[in-house]
Amino acid sequence: MLRYWTAGESHGRGILALVDGLPAGVEIDTELIDTELARRQGGYGRGGRQRIETDRVEFLSGTWRGRSLGSPVAMLVANRDYKIEQMDDLERPRPGHGDLAGAIKYLGPIRAILERASARETAGRVAAGALARQLFAPLGIAALGYVVEVGPVRIEPTPGTIDQHRKLRDASELYSLNPDQDNQIKSLIDRSKKEGDTLGGVVEVRVEGVPFGLGTHAQWDRKLDGRIAQAVMAVQAIKGVEIGLGFEAARRPGSGVHDPIRYDPKQAKTNTLGFVRPTNHAGGLEAGMTNGQPIVVRAAMKPISTLAQPLESINLETKRPESASYERSDVCAVSAASVIVENVVAFEVARALVDKFGGDSLDEMVARWKLFQEMAGQR
Repeated sequence: MLRYWTAGESHGRGILALVDGLPAGVEIDTELIDTELARRQGGYGRGGRQRIETDRVEFLSGTWRGRSLGSPVAMLVANRDYKIEQMDDLERPRPGHGDLAGAIKYLGPIRAILERASARETAGRVAAGALARQLFAPLGIAALGYVVEVGPVRIEPTPGTIDQHRKLRDASELYSLNPDQDNQIKSLIDRSKKEGDTLGGVVEVRVEGVPFGLGTHAQWDRKLDGRIAQAVMAVQAIKGVEIGLGFEAARRPGSGVHDPIRYDPKQAKTNTLGFVRPTNHAGGLEAGMTNGQPIVVRAAMKPISTLAQPLESINLETKRPESASYERSDVCAVSAASVIVENVVAFEVARALVDKFGGDSLDEMVARWKLFQEMAGQR
């Protein structure tokens, strides 16, 4: 089983990610992981913390001469802004954060909650996802995350392939597929900043080249759509997850929701095995299993909870009304959310690949994948 854990506090020594079950023999591209970490820090609307940190991954275990050993991989993303022991506690919990619920649950300080609940923890999740997705290239799989909405503005994607979309995304300050809309959205973010407010949005992730049969219908907790939804929903500030049409499917009749099945012999040797669909409303998943179509996931991110013009709160010592505390924060982190969601989705797909094709070594996985494609193509 491929799995991971994270550890660390926002202003502690760093964020740790421990990945267990990565097959042996994976050639590790550290630059790819660092690139994803840098993208997570970018995007228009980020705060001052991103000018302090320069995230890079350091491998502490599980590798030898640039390849995975099959043993647990420990990664560290160090914090330059390490000062947790000098920081005071907060007296006034911030609405939208876990301050109040956590302080009451653990009978302790707010600082203990916010340091771990902070989105800084997602540096570990991005590192884990960027490591696990290095299983993709040998199997012809590619993943891409991008922004599709910021506040009330919907971003119209420019048509193209996933490679063309990657170039568009990387050319956009908002990480969208339409850089021509960047200025409109930047103005919206600037206005929110002046008003002491924040903005949320919607991100989308697409995974292409996925074979049939990842996940299973046989048990609820092994369904891949359920695993993906749980992983994405667990990202800080995510309040909704959709796969394929998502909530739109509830508004249509069945004839406008389900994807007809066709056969094209010209595509018999691709991952679709020749079974093609004119639409992909299911988002590549049916009954908890991949169906040969691209996986499509969307996530709704609420506006950042820390406001420069704080909402009303209560002083926990006096129980009197006061404005909420303020900690340095972003105005809009939707771009960063697209990177985080892309990598947590990638990890779940990689985990399903290991479940399906075995995980002792990459060579064994590739051989089993080829055998499965051959056997499935003979049906």
